[in-house]
Amino acid sequence: MVKTDILLESGTNELEIVEFYIDEQARKDEDQDKYRGFYGINVAKVLEIIRMPELTDMPEVSHPAVLGAFNLRNQIIPLIDLAKWLGKNRIESEELKVIVTEFNLTRSAFLVSGVTRIHRIGWDEVEAPTNYVSALTVNSITGVVKFSNRIVFILDMEKITADLNPGMGETKEPAPQVVQEVRTRHLRALVVDDSNMARKMVTGVLEKAGFEVGTAENGEQAWQKLMAIRNNAEQQNRPLKDFIDVLVSDIEMPIMDGHNLTKRVKEDHTLRHLPVVLCSSIITDTLRHKGSAVGADDQVSKAELGELASKVIQLVER
Repeated sequence: MVKTDILLESGTNELEIVEFYIDEQARKDEDQDKYRGFYGINVAKVLEIIRMPELTDMPEVSHPAVLGAFNLRNQIIPLIDLAKWLGKNRIESEELKVIVTEFNLTRSAFLVSGVTRIHRIGWDEVEAPTNYVSALTVNSITGVVKFSNRIVFILDMEKITADLNPGMGETKEPAPQVVQEVRTRHLRALVVDDSNMARKMVTGVLEKAGFEVGTAENGEQAWQKLMAIRNNAEQQNRPLKDFIDVLVSDIEMPIMDGHNLTKRVKEDHTLRHLPVVLCSSIITDTLRHKGSAVGADDQVSKAELGELASKVIQLVER
């Protein structure tokens, strides 16, 4: 698979997803032999799609879903059986595909039954899962896309890799001078992320540094909160910084993504002075230009959360 250069324009609230499927044994009470479940992953996380490689066993793997590792252009990449992680009884096939990914500055590969196509859609077509669906799927789904003949679930790949590597989300304690600076200034942040796990991680990092933190689950919800803050500031004839000091936003979110949210903030006559930090697993050297194009003041990978508080303070001081 060759990655495309579609969607070079930032802030359009669009994305591309690779749709793939997992074939599993049907239940005994069903007429068909197998059930095909459809899933999706953001193209921005996909490096390539390959056939099943030759694997090397890894010593003392932490999870049965980790099948081994393979060498891809001099890089050792672990292979994860996505069906096994999801608790599915996958049907063996000679047409198995491997999706090689890069996010949070880490490369991984996921074994699936097959890949169908790439869809270009708007984030407003991606529905957030209900609390009931999230609970039933152990919060492993970040979005739902409804097509005419099937439903595609967008998986929380960060949660999957974090579960396989519990130490991945650990961050250092903030320096005492950072905490003192934040508390002296009474800094307030709005954190936006559709992933419950990621939202708690980012919020926890900022709260440890002394920030007062509010949260939103997607860009649309954050925009409504920012509109209320802006209107309140204008009605009281007070500066915006009396109410909020920084916006920290994920990029991939249903309804409205972080790039579109940033674009709206920077085009608003009052909000444009609010520092915006994009904090996402898909911030890489090749995709950083997208955040810059919509006016983000800084960008931090979720693999580098330990740097977040100090970067925010630098922006506020600036």
